[in-house]
Amino acid sequence: MVVIAGGGVVGLSCALALARAGRQVCVLERHPRTGTESSTHNSGVIHAGLYHPADSLKARLCVAGRALLYEFCREASVPHVKSGKLIVAARGEEDALAAVEANAAECGVPVAAVPRAFVAEREPHVAAAEALWSPETGWIDADAYVRALHAYVSRAGGVVLPGTEVLGVEPRGGGLVVVTSRERIEADALINAAGLHADDVSRRAGGEDFRIHPCRGEYAELAPRARGLVRGLVYPVPHASGHGLGVHLTRTLGGAVWIGPTIRYQDDKTDYESNRLPLEAFLEPTRALLPEVTLDDLRLGGSGIRAKLHPPTERFADFLIRRDRLNPNLIHAAGIDSPGLTASLAIGEMVAEILNR
Repeated sequence: MVVIAGGGVVGLSCALALARAGRQVCVLERHPRTGTESSTHNSGVIHAGLYHPADSLKARLCVAGRALLYEFCREASVPHVKSGKLIVAARGEEDALAAVEANAAECGVPVAAVPRAFVAEREPHVAAAEALWSPETGWIDADAYVRALHAYVSRAGGVVLPGTEVLGVEPRGGGLVVVTSRERIEADALINAAGLHADDVSRRAGGEDFRIHPCRGEYAELAPRARGLVRGLVYPVPHASGHGLGVHLTRTLGGAVWIGPTIRYQDDKTDYESNRLPLEAFLEPTRALLPEVTLDDLRLGGSGIRAKLHPPTERFADFLIRRDRLNPNLIHAAGIDSPGLTASLAIGEMVAEILNR
């Protein structure tokens, strides 16, 4: 038996890969249903793999996961679109855009510099001094993806237990016992895919001491009358801090246009709402992309919390996907921030390979 702590897209993808390999799997999800934290509190973008160092897990698993995700969406009838996206630079940001293009080439991801006429044809209301086109980028209905993964895990013989939190882990023989509020589960291994609480699970399992840094991202939306200003996905150059890709525009299959996310490190892993930014905070970054927008065109949207492995003083941390150095029966799939949704199926396959080794 393999127990998986966390029923988000990463935990469910691990469960699916293991169940398909003939393993008995049990997913423990602390919330009443799966995928209610970072998995569905994000932009829903299927990333091409443009931004991270080519030798990083984030880059490699994003590229591999993207292909797997498009295939899964077609097979499971998950609503999605391979829309492509524009990355646009204002005057003075050309070097930052060139850096994205160079990194994409190093990662083996197709991207092309496009003239203003291309931008005007695809996004006539968007301002751009220069632009790149990423044809492999898309968008997915993240809620539908979670539901499909849950169903596939169950169909493959896996067990998913919502409302069940890992309270402790005890060694037993060559394996361990996972203690929950309901029962004690004997297992050969524990997969730590607990998202924002992966550091807590590691400590409870006698594993390594690391810290998850909660980083809130907030969204606004375009009012219905202004949604026609955007046709697809439009990104600025990445945020200078390295903590995110900038406030971007995401058109969903339902026609809504999301603006965000912002970046704010915080201590609370559960606080999505206190001290929310006012609408005025979204006006300038939105007008940088859509000059016609006024404050009356904006509405407050949702928010999400990223599970980052690096503090605000650092620019980058890779995914933590490996066997724990203190507890060999514990395997981490932790610190899975962007592009974790895109990479999820590839992460599941990597975890299964680690366990089988």
